[in-house]
Amino acid sequence: MASQPKDNNDDHNNLRLYNPYQDLQIPIQTLYKLPTSPEFLFNEESLSQRRSWSENLTYYTGGCYLAGSLAGAGKGLVAGVRASEPGDTMKLRVNRILNESGHTGRKFGNRAGVIGLIYSGLESSMLAIRDRDDIVNSVVAGLGTGAVYRAAAGVRSAAVAGAVGGVLVGLAVAAKQVVKRYVPI
Repeated sequence: MASQPKDNNDDHNNLRLYNPYQDLQIPIQTLYKLPTSPEFLFNEESLSQRRSWSENLTYYTGGCYLAGSLAGAGKGLVAGVRASEPGDTMKLRVNRILNESGHTGRKFGNRAGVIGLIYSGLESSMLAIRDRDDIVNSVVAGLGTGAVYRAAAGVRSAAVAGAVGGVLVGLAVAAKQVVKRYVPI
């Protein structure tokens, strides 16, 4: 093994770099801890951390449509597999599954998108009327969404759907609060 030639810059390796904070008794790790939460100039800005009504409309409608489409496609997949017959070719089975998944996915997606649209409108309206952002807005919007969505089926159906909508939204808001409190992010 050949020895490495001696570097004339060995003095550079032994130099201690200047630290301007060494006399302040501040641990270097905590010197540059930046905040992870957003900072606001005015206190009012920090109190209203909400999406606008158009952002809410897009978010809820699109999210519900996507979730409904995925659920419908899954149900269509199962129905397409069950509908296959023993004499079908692979091409015919795949075609049947794709047709059933697409049809059911569109149907479920459109229904869920309408529910998201109604909910976002009612929640934004509640926020504008009450000028307060709390759980009541979400639960009342859930109640109203169920009632409006099933209103054409009769008063009883609308009342039951409204109650189901309010309970589901209440559970979702409570679960969100639990996750925010106990799950470190």
